[in-house]
Amino acid sequence: MHSTKETLQVLYEDNHIIIINKRSGDITQGDKTGDKPLSEVVKEYIKEKYNKLGNVFLGTVHRLDRPTSGIVIYARTSKALTRLNEMLRKKNIKKTYWAVVKPISGNKKGTLRHFLKKNNKNNKSTAFIKPITGSKEAILHYKTLKELNSFSLLEIDLETGRHHQIRVQLSTNGNPIKGDLKYGFKRSNKDGSIHLHARKVAFIHPVSKKEIEIIAPPPSDVIWDACL
Repeated sequence: MHSTKETLQVLYEDNHIIIINKRSGDITQGDKTGDKPLSEVVKEYIKEKYNKLGNVFLGTVHRLDRPTSGIVIYARTSKALTRLNEMLRKKNIKKTYWAVVKPISGNKKGTLRHFLKKNNKNNKSTAFIKPITGSKEAILHYKTLKELNSFSLLEIDLETGRHHQIRVQLSTNGNPIKGDLKYGFKRSNKDGSIHLHARKVAFIHPVSKKEIEIIAPPPSDVIWDACL
């Protein structure tokens, strides 16, 4: 599945940053598949829109898993990239996710704390209750926004940003994300997506210092449409 400029959903742009609503299936930046990454599509968009000659600078601030949709922030200047990276490190960029999961039994909201260890061979993380060698602490907060017929819609705030964190923590809690075969959901989604969406981002602009809050509409399908 390839992005084209026609389907590029730009949520915000100025001289320093550009924020995209990524479709499931797009990769944030180049990887070993050799598929065209979203970063290249954004560069083409900028080059064309502003008639730029030569190479376009674009810095990837953070990534989203391929089957996940939602907000991705790119930096258009090296100054913005440096500052955004620093803000990310200091947890000054607040990210909120939506996930459609097997129904939550018990607490409708809560905090999950695990220790995650990544296995590079199969690109998968495992959650442990106690720290083990090579593991990193992972904390997220969730609350149930809506009960659907056979699913729950959760809103998730991350305290840490670990590899596949939301996917593995929810799965370990008994609530795998719809379509996420890798982490225990029984059936895949037809388009290879999972029902995890980077819904909202809030931060102080790295250059202008104004408050930015962006909300990304989820993809349109029967389940997501029922969540809105």
